[in-house]
Amino acid sequence: QVQLVESGGGLVQPGGSLRLSCAASGSFLSINAMGWYRQAPGKQRELVAGITSYGTTDYADSMKGRFTISRDNAKNTVYLQMNSLKPEDTAVYYCNADVRNYYGFVQGYWGQGTQVTVSL
Repeated sequence: QVQLVESGGGLVQPGGSLRLSCAASGSFLSINAMGWYRQAPGKQRELVAGITSYGTTDYADSMKGRFTISRDNAKNTVYLQMNSLKPEDTAVYYCNADVRNYYGFVQGYWGQGTQVTVSL
């Protein structure tokens, strides 16, 4: 069984910064792509940023220049550095990982989510 555990969410003022972390644990062979998604109240879940096992990154347009995704393959951990936060960034942020098991099959897993609130 694979678990993704997120941390680092909280309340921050507009213009502030937060750093989210997501650590994968369990029994698996490797992790392919990892990413962050978010879901605001009444809205669909949307991609924030993704990163391949080689470090290639991709961002949603509204996050480019403000958010940075990175990963530590040795720790099976992905990070999201969020700067210049805006009230519209308020959402539950979810970690996602494509995990390869020892049979060679790849399955996607989700974390439980961490709340980010940007407000005065």
